[in-house]
Amino acid sequence: MKNRVIIYCCVVLLSGLICSCKDKSVFTISGTITNPGSLKKIYLLAADSSAVTVVDSTSLDEGGKFQFKHPAQYANLYKLRTGSNIFDLIAKNGDVIGFSTNLTDSAHTYVISGSDDSEKIKEFNKINNAYGQKISKIVDEYRTKAQQLGRESDSLINIFRPRIEKELGNQSNDILKFVNANQNSLAGFYAITALDQNKYEQQLVAYADSIKDNFRDNPAVKRFVKAMNEIKPVSVGHKAPDFTSTGPDGNPVKLSDYKGKYVLVDFWASWCAPCRQENPNVVKQYNIYKSKGLNILGISLDVDKAKWQQAVTQDKLTWNHASDLKNFEGPTEKLYHIQAIPSNFMIDPQGNIIAKNITGGDLEEFLNKTFNKPQQ
Repeated sequence: MKNRVIIYCCVVLLSGLICSCKDKSVFTISGTITNPGSLKKIYLLAADSSAVTVVDSTSLDEGGKFQFKHPAQYANLYKLRTGSNIFDLIAKNGDVIGFSTNLTDSAHTYVISGSDDSEKIKEFNKINNAYGQKISKIVDEYRTKAQQLGRESDSLINIFRPRIEKELGNQSNDILKFVNANQNSLAGFYAITALDQNKYEQQLVAYADSIKDNFRDNPAVKRFVKAMNEIKPVSVGHKAPDFTSTGPDGNPVKLSDYKGKYVLVDFWASWCAPCRQENPNVVKQYNIYKSKGLNILGISLDVDKAKWQQAVTQDKLTWNHASDLKNFEGPTEKLYHIQAIPSNFMIDPQGNIIAKNITGGDLEEFLNKTFNKPQQ
Protein backbone atom coordinates (compact mmCIF):
# COMPACT_ATOMS: atom_id res chain seq x y z
CA MET A 1 0.00 0.00 0.00
CA LYS A 2 2.84 2.33 0.90
CA ASN A 3 4.49 1.67 -2.46
CA ARG A 4 1.23 2.50 -4.26
CA VAL A 5 1.05 5.85 -2.47
CA ILE A 6 4.63 6.62 -3.44
CA ILE A 7 3.96 5.68 -7.08
CA TYR A 8 0.78 7.80 -7.12
CA CYS A 9 2.65 10.80 -5.70
CA CYS A 10 5.38 10.38 -8.32
CA VAL A 11 2.79 10.28 -11.11
CA VAL A 12 1.14 13.46 -9.81
CA LEU A 13 4.52 15.17 -9.47
CA LEU A 14 5.55 14.07 -12.96
CA SER A 15 2.26 15.34 -14.41
CA GLY A 16 2.84 18.68 -12.75
CA LEU A 17 6.32 18.88 -14.22
CA ILE A 18 5.00 18.05 -17.70
CA CYS A 19 2.31 20.76 -17.43
CA SER A 20 4.78 23.31 -16.13
CA CYS A 21 7.07 22.60 -19.07
CA LYS A 22 4.42 23.70 -21.58
CA ASP A 23 6.09 26.24 -23.88
CA LYS A 24 4.51 29.64 -23.33
CA SER A 25 6.73 31.36 -25.90
CA VAL A 26 5.00 29.77 -28.92
CA PHE A 27 1.73 28.19 -29.98
CA THR A 28 1.72 24.72 -31.46
CA ILE A 29 -0.47 23.37 -34.25
CA SER A 30 -0.31 19.62 -34.80
CA GLY A 31 -2.30 18.48 -37.81
CA THR A 32 -3.21 15.59 -40.06
CA ILE A 33 -4.18 15.89 -43.73
CA THR A 34 -6.07 12.89 -45.07
CA ASN A 35 -5.83 12.23 -48.81
CA PRO A 36 -3.27 14.99 -49.41
CA GLY A 37 -2.63 13.93 -53.01
CA SER A 38 0.31 15.90 -54.38
CA LEU A 39 0.30 18.35 -51.46
CA LYS A 40 3.72 18.51 -49.86
CA LYS A 41 3.76 21.77 -47.94
CA ILE A 42 1.48 23.61 -45.49
CA TYR A 43 1.63 27.38 -44.99
CA LEU A 44 0.78 29.41 -41.90
CA LEU A 45 -0.53 32.92 -42.57
CA ALA A 46 -1.09 35.78 -40.15
CA ALA A 47 -4.08 38.02 -40.83
CA ASP A 48 -4.32 41.74 -40.28
CA SER A 49 -7.15 44.13 -41.07
CA SER A 50 -5.29 45.19 -44.21
CA ALA A 51 -3.17 42.17 -45.26
CA VAL A 52 -2.61 38.43 -44.94
CA THR A 53 1.06 37.39 -44.79
CA VAL A 54 2.81 34.02 -44.91
CA VAL A 55 4.76 33.70 -41.64
CA ASP A 56 5.79 30.04 -41.66
CA SER A 57 5.70 26.82 -43.66
CA THR A 58 6.31 23.14 -43.03
CA SER A 59 6.29 19.85 -44.94
CA LEU A 60 3.87 16.94 -44.62
CA ASP A 61 5.37 13.64 -43.53
CA GLU A 62 4.45 10.35 -45.20
CA GLY A 63 1.43 9.96 -42.96
CA GLY A 64 0.07 13.40 -43.84
CA LYS A 65 1.07 14.89 -40.50
CA PHE A 66 2.59 18.31 -39.86
CA GLN A 67 3.41 20.62 -36.98
CA PHE A 68 3.99 24.34 -36.48
CA LYS A 69 5.63 25.96 -33.47
CA HIS A 70 5.29 29.69 -33.95
CA PRO A 71 5.62 32.71 -31.64
CA ALA A 72 2.72 35.15 -31.39
CA GLN A 73 3.21 38.66 -30.04
CA TYR A 74 -0.52 38.74 -29.29
CA ALA A 75 -3.64 36.63 -29.82
CA ASN A 76 -4.42 36.88 -33.51
CA LEU A 77 -6.24 35.41 -36.49
CA TYR A 78 -4.15 32.90 -38.44
CA LYS A 79 -4.88 30.83 -41.53
CA LEU A 80 -3.65 27.40 -42.61
CA ARG A 81 -3.25 27.11 -46.37
CA THR A 82 -3.37 23.58 -47.71
CA GLY A 83 -3.12 23.92 -51.47
CA SER A 84 -6.16 25.96 -52.57
CA ASN A 85 -7.97 25.50 -49.23
CA ILE A 86 -7.69 27.98 -46.36
CA PHE A 87 -8.77 27.32 -42.76
CA ASP A 88 -9.10 30.01 -40.07
CA LEU A 89 -7.96 29.74 -36.47
CA ILE A 90 -7.16 32.07 -33.58
CA ALA A 91 -3.99 31.41 -31.60
CA LYS A 92 -1.86 32.87 -28.84
CA ASN A 93 1.34 31.73 -27.15
CA GLY A 94 0.83 28.61 -25.03
CA ASP A 95 -2.01 27.22 -27.16
CA VAL A 96 -1.71 23.57 -28.21
CA ILE A 97 -4.02 23.19 -31.16
CA GLY A 98 -5.04 20.05 -33.02
CA PHE A 99 -6.22 20.16 -36.64
CA SER A 100 -7.42 17.62 -39.19
CA THR A 101 -9.14 17.69 -42.58
CA ASN A 102 -9.72 15.53 -45.63
CA LEU A 103 -8.67 17.24 -48.86
CA THR A 104 -11.14 15.18 -50.91
CA ASP A 105 -14.06 16.60 -48.90
CA SER A 106 -15.77 19.09 -51.21
CA ALA A 107 -17.40 20.80 -48.19
CA HIS A 108 -13.91 21.56 -46.77
CA THR A 109 -14.95 20.50 -43.26
CA TYR A 110 -12.25 20.34 -40.61
CA VAL A 111 -11.82 19.49 -36.95
CA ILE A 112 -9.96 21.80 -34.59
CA SER A 113 -9.28 21.41 -30.87
CA GLY A 114 -7.44 23.18 -28.09
CA SER A 115 -8.69 26.68 -28.93
CA ASP A 116 -12.17 27.92 -28.01
CA ASP A 117 -11.70 31.04 -30.16
CA SER A 118 -10.85 28.86 -33.16
CA GLU A 119 -14.07 26.91 -32.63
CA LYS A 120 -15.95 30.21 -32.59
CA ILE A 121 -14.34 31.56 -35.77
CA LYS A 122 -15.27 28.25 -37.39
CA GLU A 123 -18.87 28.82 -36.29
CA PHE A 124 -18.81 32.33 -37.76
CA ASN A 125 -17.44 31.08 -41.09
CA LYS A 126 -20.23 28.51 -41.21
CA ILE A 127 -22.80 31.34 -40.94
CA ASN A 128 -21.05 33.37 -43.65
CA ASN A 129 -20.63 30.42 -46.00
CA ALA A 130 -24.29 29.46 -45.71
CA TYR A 131 -25.40 32.94 -46.79
CA GLY A 132 -22.72 33.03 -49.49
CA GLN A 133 -24.24 29.89 -51.00
CA LYS A 134 -27.76 31.34 -50.86
CA ILE A 135 -26.69 34.58 -52.55
CA SER A 136 -24.65 32.74 -55.20
CA LYS A 137 -27.69 30.64 -56.00
CA ILE A 138 -29.82 33.77 -56.52
CA VAL A 139 -27.10 35.36 -58.71
CA ASP A 140 -26.85 32.19 -60.81
CA GLU A 141 -30.62 32.14 -61.19
CA TYR A 142 -30.55 35.76 -62.39
CA ARG A 143 -27.79 35.04 -64.90
CA THR A 144 -29.72 32.08 -66.30
CA LYS A 145 -32.83 34.25 -66.78
CA ALA A 146 -30.76 37.04 -68.35
CA GLN A 147 -29.12 34.58 -70.78
CA GLN A 148 -32.54 33.29 -71.77
CA LEU A 149 -33.57 36.87 -72.55
CA GLY A 150 -30.28 37.53 -74.30
CA ARG A 151 -29.66 40.77 -72.37
CA GLU A 152 -29.53 42.47 -68.98
CA SER A 153 -32.99 43.49 -67.81
CA ASP A 154 -34.04 46.19 -65.35
CA SER A 155 -37.26 44.31 -64.65
CA LEU A 156 -35.24 41.19 -63.78
CA ILE A 157 -32.90 43.22 -61.59
CA ASN A 158 -35.91 44.67 -59.75
CA ILE A 159 -37.04 41.10 -59.03
CA PHE A 160 -33.70 39.67 -57.93
CA ARG A 161 -32.13 42.66 -56.11
CA PRO A 162 -34.68 42.60 -53.22
CA ARG A 163 -34.00 38.90 -52.75
CA ILE A 164 -30.27 39.50 -52.48
CA GLU A 165 -30.75 42.50 -50.19
CA LYS A 166 -33.00 40.41 -47.95
CA GLU A 167 -30.33 37.70 -47.61
CA LEU A 168 -27.65 40.33 -46.94
CA GLY A 169 -29.85 41.84 -44.23
CA ASN A 170 -30.46 38.43 -42.66
CA GLN A 171 -26.74 37.70 -42.81
CA SER A 172 -25.90 40.96 -41.03
CA ASN A 173 -28.51 40.26 -38.35
CA ASP A 174 -27.02 36.81 -37.72
CA ILE A 175 -23.52 38.31 -37.57
CA LEU A 176 -24.72 40.79 -34.94
CA LYS A 177 -26.27 37.95 -32.91
CA PHE A 178 -22.97 36.07 -33.12
CA VAL A 179 -21.02 39.16 -32.02
CA ASN A 180 -23.34 39.82 -29.07
CA ALA A 181 -22.92 36.20 -27.96
CA ASN A 182 -19.12 36.41 -28.25
CA GLN A 183 -18.25 39.87 -26.89
CA ASN A 184 -15.17 38.57 -25.06
CA SER A 185 -13.80 36.56 -27.98
CA LEU A 186 -11.55 37.75 -30.79
CA ALA A 187 -13.90 35.80 -33.06
CA GLY A 188 -16.56 38.40 -32.26
CA PHE A 189 -14.20 41.18 -33.30
CA TYR A 190 -13.31 39.58 -36.64
CA ALA A 191 -17.00 38.90 -37.25
CA ILE A 192 -18.17 42.48 -36.71
CA THR A 193 -15.56 43.86 -39.11
CA ALA A 194 -17.42 42.00 -41.88
CA LEU A 195 -20.39 44.37 -41.53
CA ASP A 196 -21.04 47.30 -43.87
CA GLN A 197 -19.79 50.32 -41.91
CA ASN A 198 -22.19 52.68 -43.68
CA LYS A 199 -25.24 50.69 -42.58
CA TYR A 200 -24.05 49.47 -39.18
CA GLU A 201 -21.87 52.32 -37.94
CA GLN A 202 -23.97 52.76 -34.79
CA GLN A 203 -23.48 49.10 -33.82
CA LEU A 204 -19.77 49.24 -34.66
CA VAL A 205 -19.25 52.33 -32.49
CA ALA A 206 -21.12 50.70 -29.58
CA TYR A 207 -19.08 47.50 -29.98
CA ALA A 208 -15.81 49.48 -29.95
CA ASP A 209 -16.88 51.04 -26.64
CA SER A 210 -17.61 47.61 -25.18
CA ILE A 211 -14.19 46.10 -26.08
CA LYS A 212 -11.94 49.12 -25.57
CA ASP A 213 -10.26 47.43 -22.57
CA ASN A 214 -9.95 44.03 -24.29
CA PHE A 215 -7.32 42.66 -26.70
CA ARG A 216 -5.11 45.69 -26.11
CA ASP A 217 -2.04 44.05 -27.66
CA ASN A 218 -3.75 43.32 -30.99
CA PRO A 219 -2.97 46.15 -33.47
CA ALA A 220 -6.08 45.47 -35.60
CA VAL A 221 -8.31 45.87 -32.54
CA LYS A 222 -6.50 49.04 -31.48
CA ARG A 223 -6.89 50.57 -34.94
CA PHE A 224 -10.58 49.65 -35.01
CA VAL A 225 -11.27 51.18 -31.59
CA LYS A 226 -9.33 54.34 -32.53
CA ALA A 227 -11.24 54.70 -35.82
CA MET A 228 -14.62 54.24 -34.14
CA ASN A 229 -13.72 56.76 -31.42
CA GLU A 230 -12.85 59.30 -34.12
CA ILE A 231 -16.18 58.96 -35.94
CA LYS A 232 -18.25 58.60 -32.77
CA PRO A 233 -19.03 62.36 -32.46
CA VAL A 234 -20.61 62.29 -35.94
CA SER A 235 -22.35 58.93 -35.69
CA VAL A 236 -26.08 58.32 -35.46
CA GLY A 237 -27.53 59.29 -32.09
CA HIS A 238 -25.08 62.13 -31.42
CA LYS A 239 -25.48 65.89 -31.71
CA ALA A 240 -24.33 67.15 -35.10
CA PRO A 241 -21.34 69.49 -34.56
CA ASP A 242 -21.95 73.00 -35.81
CA PHE A 243 -19.88 74.38 -38.64
CA THR A 244 -19.55 77.48 -40.78
CA SER A 245 -18.78 77.26 -44.49
CA THR A 246 -19.04 79.70 -47.38
CA GLY A 247 -21.92 80.06 -49.82
CA PRO A 248 -21.55 80.77 -53.58
CA ASP A 249 -22.16 84.47 -52.83
CA GLY A 250 -19.28 84.54 -50.35
CA ASN A 251 -21.52 84.81 -47.29
CA PRO A 252 -21.13 82.45 -44.31
CA VAL A 253 -23.47 79.45 -44.08
CA LYS A 254 -23.94 77.82 -40.68
CA LEU A 255 -25.50 74.51 -39.71
CA SER A 256 -27.07 76.36 -36.76
CA ASP A 257 -29.10 78.33 -39.32
CA TYR A 258 -31.25 75.17 -39.57
CA LYS A 259 -31.92 74.84 -35.85
CA GLY A 260 -35.43 73.48 -35.26
CA LYS A 261 -35.64 72.01 -38.77
CA TYR A 262 -34.92 68.74 -40.53
CA VAL A 263 -31.85 69.15 -42.71
CA LEU A 264 -29.95 66.73 -44.90
CA VAL A 265 -26.29 67.78 -45.04
CA ASP A 266 -25.12 66.38 -48.37
CA PHE A 267 -21.38 66.11 -49.13
CA TRP A 268 -20.71 65.85 -52.87
CA ALA A 269 -18.61 67.32 -55.73
CA SER A 270 -18.97 68.10 -59.42
CA TRP A 271 -16.19 65.61 -60.25
CA CYS A 272 -17.78 62.76 -58.26
CA ALA A 273 -19.61 60.47 -60.71
CA PRO A 274 -21.59 58.55 -58.03
CA CYS A 275 -22.67 61.90 -56.56
CA ARG A 276 -23.94 63.14 -59.91
CA GLN A 277 -25.75 59.83 -60.46
CA GLU A 278 -27.48 60.15 -57.09
CA ASN A 279 -28.43 63.82 -57.57
CA PRO A 280 -31.62 63.12 -59.58
CA ASN A 281 -32.88 60.95 -56.72
CA VAL A 282 -32.10 63.67 -54.17
CA VAL A 283 -33.88 66.25 -56.36
CA LYS A 284 -36.91 63.97 -56.64
CA GLN A 285 -37.10 63.43 -52.86
CA TYR A 286 -36.59 67.13 -52.14
CA ASN A 287 -39.46 68.07 -54.43
CA ILE A 288 -41.71 65.58 -52.64
CA TYR A 289 -40.80 66.48 -49.04
CA LYS A 290 -39.69 70.13 -49.00
CA SER A 291 -43.29 71.23 -48.33
CA LYS A 292 -43.35 68.83 -45.36
CA GLY A 293 -40.24 70.28 -43.75
CA LEU A 294 -37.22 68.78 -45.51
CA ASN A 295 -34.24 71.08 -45.98
CA ILE A 296 -30.98 70.24 -47.75
CA LEU A 297 -27.60 71.87 -47.38
CA GLY A 298 -25.14 70.81 -50.07
CA ILE A 299 -21.46 70.86 -49.06
CA SER A 300 -19.22 70.63 -52.12
CA LEU A 301 -15.69 69.22 -52.07
CA ASP A 302 -14.84 71.09 -55.27
CA VAL A 303 -11.76 73.27 -55.51
CA ASP A 304 -12.95 75.03 -58.68
CA LYS A 305 -15.83 77.35 -57.83
CA ALA A 306 -16.97 77.67 -61.46
CA LYS A 307 -17.28 73.88 -61.91
CA TRP A 308 -19.14 73.60 -58.61
CA GLN A 309 -21.68 76.26 -59.61
CA GLN A 310 -22.04 74.79 -63.10
CA ALA A 311 -22.89 71.35 -61.62
CA VAL A 312 -25.46 72.93 -59.26
CA THR A 313 -27.20 74.47 -62.28
CA GLN A 314 -26.93 71.39 -64.51
CA ASP A 315 -28.30 69.01 -61.86
CA LYS A 316 -31.05 71.46 -60.81
CA LEU A 317 -30.01 71.48 -57.16
CA THR A 318 -32.32 74.20 -55.88
CA TRP A 319 -31.43 74.03 -52.18
CA ASN A 320 -28.71 75.97 -50.32
CA HIS A 321 -25.03 75.26 -50.98
CA ALA A 322 -21.67 75.94 -49.38
CA SER A 323 -18.06 74.87 -49.84
CA ASP A 324 -14.63 75.25 -48.27
CA LEU A 325 -13.20 74.64 -51.80
CA LYS A 326 -10.51 72.41 -50.27
CA ASN A 327 -11.48 68.90 -51.37
CA PHE A 328 -11.23 66.48 -48.42
CA GLU A 329 -8.97 68.88 -46.52
CA GLY A 330 -11.63 71.48 -45.73
CA PRO A 331 -12.43 72.12 -42.04
CA THR A 332 -16.04 70.96 -42.49
CA GLU A 333 -14.93 67.74 -44.18
CA LYS A 334 -12.40 67.04 -41.44
CA LEU A 335 -14.93 67.81 -38.71
CA TYR A 336 -17.33 65.25 -40.19
CA HIS A 337 -14.57 62.74 -41.07
CA ILE A 338 -15.49 62.66 -44.74
CA GLN A 339 -13.29 60.10 -46.48
CA ALA A 340 -15.53 59.23 -49.42
CA ILE A 341 -18.47 60.80 -51.24
CA PRO A 342 -21.40 60.86 -51.66
CA SER A 343 -21.88 61.09 -47.92
CA ASN A 344 -24.79 62.62 -46.02
CA PHE A 345 -26.15 63.26 -42.54
CA MET A 346 -29.85 63.56 -41.70
CA ILE A 347 -30.29 65.90 -38.72
CA ASP A 348 -33.54 66.32 -36.81
CA PRO A 349 -34.99 69.58 -35.37
CA GLN A 350 -33.19 68.91 -32.06
CA GLY A 351 -29.84 68.81 -33.84
CA ASN A 352 -29.36 65.03 -33.54
CA ILE A 353 -27.95 62.87 -36.32
CA ILE A 354 -30.76 60.41 -37.04
CA ALA A 355 -29.43 58.79 -40.22
CA LYS A 356 -26.24 58.72 -42.21
CA ASN A 357 -25.16 57.83 -45.74
CA ILE A 358 -28.64 57.01 -47.00
CA THR A 359 -29.02 57.01 -50.79
CA GLY A 360 -31.27 55.56 -53.46
CA GLY A 361 -34.20 53.53 -52.16
CA ASP A 362 -32.94 53.81 -48.58
CA LEU A 363 -33.26 57.61 -48.72
CA GLU A 364 -36.74 57.37 -50.22
CA GLU A 365 -37.85 54.89 -47.54
CA PHE A 366 -36.38 56.94 -44.69
CA LEU A 367 -37.99 60.19 -45.81
CA ASN A 368 -41.32 58.46 -46.30
CA LYS A 369 -41.24 57.11 -42.74
CA THR A 370 -40.05 60.43 -41.31
CA PHE A 371 -42.50 62.78 -43.03
CA ASN A 372 -45.51 60.50 -43.45
CA LYS A 373 -45.81 59.35 -39.85
CA PRO A 374 -49.37 58.52 -38.76
CA GLN A 375 -50.96 61.38 -36.85
CA GLN A 376 -51.02 60.73 -33.09
